Amino acid sequence: MKKTALILFICINSSVFCQRSENLFDYDSVFAYNNPIKQEKHFVKSAAEVFGINAFVNLFDRYILDADFAQISFPSIRHNIEYGFVWDNDKFATNLFFHPYHGNLYFNAARSNGLSFIQSAPYAFFGSLMWETCGEIEPPAINDLIATTMGGICLGEITYRLSDLILDDSAVGWERFFRELLCAAISPMKGFNRILNGDAWTVRTKYYKYHNFETTPVHLSVTFGDRYLCDHAHFTKGENNPFIDAGVMYGDVFNDEQTKPYDYFTANVTAGLSKNQPLITHVSMLGRLWGVNIQTGTPMRMQFGLFQNFNYYNSEPVFDASKDVPYRISEAASIGTGLIYEFPKVGNINKLWQRIFFNGILLGGSVSDHYNYIDRDYNMGSGFSARMNTYIQFARYGAFTLNAEYYRIFTWKGYEKKDYAAIDPLYLNSQGDKSVASLLVVNPVVEFFLNGSWDLELSAYYFLRRTQYDYFKDTENRTFELRIGMNYHL
Repeated sequence: MKKTALILFICINSSVFCQRSENLFDYDSVFAYNNPIKQEKHFVKSAAEVFGINAFVNLFDRYILDADFAQISFPSIRHNIEYGFVWDNDKFATNLFFHPYHGNLYFNAARSNGLSFIQSAPYAFFGSLMWETCGEIEPPAINDLIATTMGGICLGEITYRLSDLILDDSAVGWERFFRELLCAAISPMKGFNRILNGDAWTVRTKYYKYHNFETTPVHLSVTFGDRYLCDHAHFTKGENNPFIDAGVMYGDVFNDEQTKPYDYFTANVTAGLSKNQPLITHVSMLGRLWGVNIQTGTPMRMQFGLFQNFNYYNSEPVFDASKDVPYRISEAASIGTGLIYEFPKVGNINKLWQRIFFNGILLGGSVSDHYNYIDRDYNMGSGFSARMNTYIQFARYGAFTLNAEYYRIFTWKGYEKKDYAAIDPLYLNSQGDKSVASLLVVNPVVEFFLNGSWDLELSAYYFLRRTQYDYFKDTENRTFELRIGMNYHL
């Protein structure tokens, strides 16, 4: 992780340095998106790559892993199409993180072949539809189709744009190798297509850069530290978990000349570094689909917009404590409105901005107290959410951030009135326990500015879940975690 962060730091700072020196040149001949040779859109090639992704995954599962679900045949495909969609029972991470990640591959198969954001979106849908009906013998899952499509679009566009920050076709030697390697790690399909096209090793003196840092600013940060996760809010029952957190704010939200989908987005990923907890513990992504600046008649700046959201929290039971999962929360497919406003500098307050979002959740999830079939111990459903982010920077001393999230998830399709003992769990077709879950997450963050780009960061997360069941007693669960880390701004 540290080596990756160092490579990213070198690449980004090198890009910024080179960008400044390019003031002497014609910008039209510098950036790859102006290259007339690269304007062609490859629709058929994109479709072939989506088919190839599914074929490769199935063959790998079938012949290397010898997985039962991959033993497909024409009768199994016909059965899947005739039977129709169900709610499946895969693990939380599989359904609500890895399926969206898979959808990102479909999306970027098209995006890296010259297609626009809108043109690439159907490839995520049809790639998922093909896999669900033809890629495995299990009945097609409606939750997989939703998560793979919607989550794949969000993750796909963000990884596509982040990989552009790394690329520089004028680089040679080891610098070029590491740039291409990191690009492929962030966006595998872009890396694959650069190898197919020969772009991965072609050295150019024109059209060699892929991002303009002057017109589209990017703020990156990496935090290394340790977190203490508590079991049922018992401070004496918990475990330490080293972590690394990477965050990015891409674009200027108030720039009314950059209005394409995801010209502004934020992303944050936290990875746990202990065996007892998941590798990916938190993912939060938000991309603006459309926005308009609002004239306030004051120095305050304000924008109203339509945003796509992807939020994911995952944990495992605390070591040597109860067997209960502290938290699992997902907002895999969500779109809603948002209001962003920024106040002018006042006294020692250099920055003060706030973001408020109200979203409709097409697919979300939370921990279940009762449902436990195959690999699933959580409820899926739909509903709504609200988020608030406030940031205050105090001159050169430090900053305070307060994040609050509220989710209301309705699990409509229960299993309770079925003879589930006589039903194959693959065909149980249930979202989980019929219920309504209210989920609250509060996250205060304090930063103390140190020398240069380093900060000392102290933060906490408080999780509160209340679930009202139709057939079981209502429950309330709460827990928290504390974090301390060193933050470096790239």
